[in-house]
Amino acid sequence: MTRALARAGGDTARISEPPDPGSIGGYAISCQDERDEPAAPVDCARLERLAARALASLGVPSGAAISILVVGPARMSELKGRFLGSAEETDVLAFPVDDPGSPSPGPVVLGDVVLCPEFAQRQARALGRRPDGERELLLVHGILHLLGHDHADRRGEWEMSREERAILLQWGEAR
Repeated sequence: MTRALARAGGDTARISEPPDPGSIGGYAISCQDERDEPAAPVDCARLERLAARALASLGVPSGAAISILVVGPARMSELKGRFLGSAEETDVLAFPVDDPGSPSPGPVVLGDVVLCPEFAQRQARALGRRPDGERELLLVHGILHLLGHDHADRRGEWEMSREERAILLQWGEAR
């Protein structure tokens, strides 16, 4: 895990543990599934590879660190309530730390992407998508948020959607 700290409303709390020194595609990426009895299986190694592909596609310098945390619905609701003030269930949360465009000493720690596979599975079913494809989309979406992208307006939504499609298309071609 990265040494990412979630920052929201002036509150700082550790979401993930320090990273293992391993490198995937030149990035320090780790995925941890903290669920005791997962209802929706997740391939963390696959998510780590996708994260590396996304970071490279987005021009993030090698050496950057990211943590992917896989949680159940109750933990996701707790995190959303604690950091965003709304304890409803959601599919993905992003907790950015460093801005890769701002020089700082040491490696860039982009932050944490938190995924709820059970929510993603229900969402995929409702939208007629594959559950693994939905999880991959949500991971890329979270990474874009770590890098400062937002979908608060139509232009931002369009730009994020375009980036997501491009990365996932490359990912599909690479497999």
